[in-house]
Amino acid sequence: MIFHLSIDCREPRRVAGVIAELFGSNIVVPFPPVGNGASFMALAGDARNSGVEVYPRGMGLQLVDGVDEAVGVAGEGAPSATHFAMATPLDEAQVLAIGAREGWTARVCNRGGQFDVIEFWIENDRMVEVLTAPMQAQYLRLGSVEQGLAAV
Repeated sequence: MIFHLSIDCREPRRVAGVIAELFGSNIVVPFPPVGNGASFMALAGDARNSGVEVYPRGMGLQLVDGVDEAVGVAGEGAPSATHFAMATPLDEAQVLAIGAREGWTARVCNRGGQFDVIEFWIENDRMVEVLTAPMQAQYLRLGSVEQGLAAV
């Protein structure tokens, strides 16, 4: 199951609004962790808290040594912003072991004090947020529209 994905575009607020309209929810919230106030999230308002993070064009996510979470970077040659959050039936140790087996960074991170994810860096340059069952419960409880994802 995919919880959210991200894209970059020229007009993030406008694009998030259109996506929210297509969801039938018209729910758009700021997404402050990436883009310094220029990113937004369109929320479907469904039971899975499905959403699309919309970053400014040229904004990407990068794995940085010594930093505990993905870092938003902008400019020519920036990495891709595209990522998604997915559910897994595996436990944390199993997910981390797969990352170690492949030689890819996999680490547990907390998103704004709201919920945990495992940043799973495919080939160490494309992030997938993997959520174990306890993380899914956090995401569904604290990442909901009702609880104000804008606080993340």
